[in-house]
Amino acid sequence: MQTTFPSLADIQAAHDRIQPFIHRTPVLTSSAINEIAGCKIFFKCENFQKVGAFKARGAANAVMKLTDLQKAKGVATHSSGNHAAALARAAKVAGIPAYIVMPSNAPEIKKKAVKGYGGEIIECEPNLKARETTLDEVVKKTGATFIPPYDFMDVIEGQATCALELIEDQENLDIIIAPVGGGGLLGGTALTAHYLNPNIEVIAAEPQGADDAFQSFHAGKIIPQSGPNTIADGLLTSLGVLNFELIQEYVSDILLASDPQIIEAMRLIYERMKIVIEPSCAVPLAALLANQDRFRGKKVGIILSGGNVDLAKLPF
Repeated sequence: MQTTFPSLADIQAAHDRIQPFIHRTPVLTSSAINEIAGCKIFFKCENFQKVGAFKARGAANAVMKLTDLQKAKGVATHSSGNHAAALARAAKVAGIPAYIVMPSNAPEIKKKAVKGYGGEIIECEPNLKARETTLDEVVKKTGATFIPPYDFMDVIEGQATCALELIEDQENLDIIIAPVGGGGLLGGTALTAHYLNPNIEVIAAEPQGADDAFQSFHAGKIIPQSGPNTIADGLLTSLGVLNFELIQEYVSDILLASDPQIIEAMRLIYERMKIVIEPSCAVPLAALLANQDRFRGKKVGIILSGGNVDLAKLPF
C-alpha cells in the first residue's frame, strides 16, 4: 500500500508554521575543501540551528499541529539525543508540558539541555524495551501525545523544510547528501528535492559501523540495526518504516564512511571552516571524500545536521 506523503504545499505550510521557532540557517562554502574534494560543496549549516540540530524543525512542526486539547496535556517522547532537547524546547515555546524518557546513561550534556528547556526527564534502563514501556506508562498517566523522533509524518514534514531552504538559496545543485540514522532528515530531503527539482540526485551517507540503511536499501526490505559501533552517535537508530519507503522511491544511493574517515572529515571542517560540528554531521563529507570520482566537478549540497558535541571528548 502506497503511503500518502506530505505534498510540496504541506512542506511550504510547515516552513511558514515553524518560522517563529527556528533559524533560517546559512549555506557556507570553503574553497580549501572544494580543492581537496574536486567539486563545489555548499554546506547547509544546521549546526547553527536552535538546539544545535535540524531536529528543531520536526519537533516544532509536530507541536504546532496539535489540537488545543492535545496541547493542554503536553507531549512525550523517548530519546537520548537531539530530539529530546528539540521537543522540550518546542513545548516550552508553546507553553505546554514535555515528558522526556531518557536512558540512565544518556550524556549529561543532553540531560542538561532537556532540563534547561523545562522538560521533565523520566529515566529508564538503557535499552529500547525499557524506553518504550516507560513511555507507555507516562502517556497513560499524563494523556500526553507521543511525538516519535523520526518515523512520524509531521516530523518528516518539518525536517523537509531544511532542503527547501537549501534549494531556494543555492540553485543548480546536482546532488544533495544527507546523513541517515532513523531517516527523518533524509526522507524529508528526498521528498523536497523530488518536488522542487527531480534532476537533483539525493544520496545518503552512513557510518560503516551502523549500516542498516545501506543493508536495507540493497536488500529491498528493512534490516534492523544490530550492535552498532561508530563514533557517529546520532546515527545509531534503526531506519524508520515511513522513511524507508521514501528512500526506496527517491534516494539514488547510500555511501558508507569508516570512523577514521569520519574523524578526518570532522577535523577538516573544524580546521578549514572554523565551525563546530558533531561526528554524525561529518559523515556526508567523509563519504564524499571516499568516493571523489563520483562527485568530480559537481555542485553538491551537504546538510551539516548538528553541532552538539562534547568538547571534552573531541576525537582529535
